Amino acid sequence: MRTFHQIITSFTGKVLLGAAAMALSGSLLAQTQLPTPTKLAGGKIITVEEGRKLADAKTAFFIDTRNVVNFGKGHVPGANAIPYKSGSDDVEGFDASKDKFDLDKLPPAKDKALVFYSDGPTGWKSYKAAVWAIKAGYKNVNYMRDGWSEWAAKKYPAEN
Repeated sequence: MRTFHQIITSFTGKVLLGAAAMALSGSLLAQTQLPTPTKLAGGKIITVEEGRKLADAKTAFFIDTRNVVNFGKGHVPGANAIPYKSGSDDVEGFDASKDKFDLDKLPPAKDKALVFYSDGPTGWKSYKAAVWAIKAGYKNVNYMRDGWSEWAAKKYPAEN
């Protein structure tokens, strides 16, 4: 027959093990990013090939929404570093009041072609910044959804 102490020790160990498993699964879930939406109301989702054409023609204002460290590691030639600071959930109807993005760094002409990008299909910063621009009245907003990772994979020109 087990003693009271053995029962408590066994129970405590199982509770601690369960708590550790829950904490680990929670942190793994937090690290799994959902892909960004495949539609952009009021804007257009473009491929990196389309982005390359705009970059080569120098007809668009490119916005890299990654942090300045990642921007410094490599970016689309001529792109502008305008980091998006996200505090909102990564969902289509995000709460923009929890985020920070400097719209004043965008061109004043609301019809100028803008191309937003970040790391890739899970790069919510660029999606959110594009939504901000649309809400601010920009009429030619492009979201390069596959982002820097696809640009670099295709060995397109880069600056750093």
